[in-house]
Amino acid sequence: MKELVEILAKALVDKPEAVEVKLTEKEKSIVIELRVAAEDVGKVIGKHGRIARAIRQVVKAAAAHSRKKIVVEIL
Repeated sequence: MKELVEILAKALVDKPEAVEVKLTEKEKSIVIELRVAAEDVGKVIGKHGRIARAIRQVVKAAAAHSRKKIVVEIL
C-alpha cells in the first residue's frame, strides 16, 4: 500500500523527489502519512478534496482483504 500511494503521489506532483510516505501499523488500523512539497499540496488534495478522496478510495480498495481500518493522511 505504501508503494501504491507513493506512485500515485509522484504522478501528480511537480517535485516527485519531495514525496515521502510513512506507514504506521497499529492494532486496529493502518495509518499512511503522505508528505509532499508545500507547493504540491493543492495538486494532491484537488478541488474540493476530490483527488485526496480518490487516493483514499483506491488505497481502501487495494487493502480490502485487510480487516484493519486504513487512514491516509496528507501532510
